[in-house]
Amino acid sequence: MQVCSGDLFRGVGTIAQGGSTSVTPSYRRLRRRLLLTVLAAVVVAALVVAGLVVAAGDDASGDGGEAARAAAALPEVGEPDPVLAALSTEAPAPDPDVLTTRLIPLLAAPALLGGVSAEVVDVADGQTLFDQDADAPVTPASTAKLLTAVAALTTLEPEATLETTVVAGATPDEVVLVGGGDPTLSTTDPSPTYPGAATVADLAAQVQAALPPGTVVRRVVVDGSLFQGPLTADGWGPDDAPSTYAAPVTATAVDGARVTPGEDARSGQPGTDAGAALAAALGVPRATVQLGTAPEGAATLGSVRSAPVARLVEQALSQSDNLLAESLARQVALARDLPPTFEGSAQAVTEALEEAGLDVSDVELHDGSGLSRLDLVTPDVLTDLVAGVADGSLEGASAVLSGLAVAGWDGTLFDRGDDDPATAPGSVRGKTGTLLGVHALAGTVVTADGRLLAYALVANGTSGGGDPEEAALDAVASALAACGCS
Repeated sequence: MQVCSGDLFRGVGTIAQGGSTSVTPSYRRLRRRLLLTVLAAVVVAALVVAGLVVAAGDDASGDGGEAARAAAALPEVGEPDPVLAALSTEAPAPDPDVLTTRLIPLLAAPALLGGVSAEVVDVADGQTLFDQDADAPVTPASTAKLLTAVAALTTLEPEATLETTVVAGATPDEVVLVGGGDPTLSTTDPSPTYPGAATVADLAAQVQAALPPGTVVRRVVVDGSLFQGPLTADGWGPDDAPSTYAAPVTATAVDGARVTPGEDARSGQPGTDAGAALAAALGVPRATVQLGTAPEGAATLGSVRSAPVARLVEQALSQSDNLLAESLARQVALARDLPPTFEGSAQAVTEALEEAGLDVSDVELHDGSGLSRLDLVTPDVLTDLVAGVADGSLEGASAVLSGLAVAGWDGTLFDRGDDDPATAPGSVRGKTGTLLGVHALAGTVVTADGRLLAYALVANGTSGGGDPEEAALDAVASALAACGCS
């Protein structure tokens, strides 16, 4: 029982001196009254229970059974209403002409410089409701992660996991950390960034149990040979890796290559950082850490697995995690027997999308995260992709929808798109995209009439500081959500 009224405790006081507390007589009287009240309630409850038992006994003997059953009868309870009801199939679609009238002035906002390529599609019937240069290739920024996400989910099993192992080294005092392309491996338990991530502590405990008693590890070798090629992609800027949003792409990393778990700054040496984390967990923080390869046929000393690929996709999209997206793209390349490089993963993602039925003739990728300024994607590919996930035609890719950030709630939209009182909470979901001069937003929106739409908005050539451009795109998404437009 929570007591909020000051009247109940009128006259109650405490005197505290030297760390002790004495209770005034008025409080003791109140306490006795409360105890008596509770005792009386217990007695009444006991009498009620006893009466039910007697009634049950009477029923068994044939005396008063009908009355007991009547007294104990439960009320009729109907079927519960669904907590999350499905969208009505009868919800009207927006009228394209009315929708166009609403959107054109918003897309001409000064912050966007009139250079927005956009498309809105009705998910239920596939009709294009609005098209402004939707077939023009544009720099997509991080909306390109939608392509990597679908490729990963349709190529890999959504329940698949990424394994990190430790094997015996070339000498008894050496162990080798073999990266499996899981950058979410966590130095804390739990990870502040990646729910469900494997931990270095678990891996180290297995290694310690597997080593012969008395073994002291003096050297940790880090094998990142699963990934090949340059550590940064064509089209990345010189300051992109390391930065607060990206790191060199390696097969071995901890905490998303963050310098400190849960913070933004990334490291320029993810591999050796991972080796140092393992050494510390093994209790030998002064051990030598170096890059190398595992001996052929080396015995496995321990292994841990990431969260499922579907969860990794959600995390990469919601938080716009560049390193995680690049790691997933490399896994697609490996699964398709292509080189696990930037070039190979870009080819693998494009081929996977084409096999899934998307028209990628105007798609040009140079990485898996959208950080490259050389990437080109058309807005109609983005809407086709989102609509295909939403209507189920892209089978197994539902984690793309659950990975979209919710406006005003989480991910990269946690502080955006919730200012319009006409927009129902949770009606706008999207993948953001931001580079210098590029601002994008693509996802789903539920209209005021309950119709599900897929949308893509990409502005290239902007020159503002970011906030005005984001606000202008958010206004378009909010207009879609508030629109009956019939």
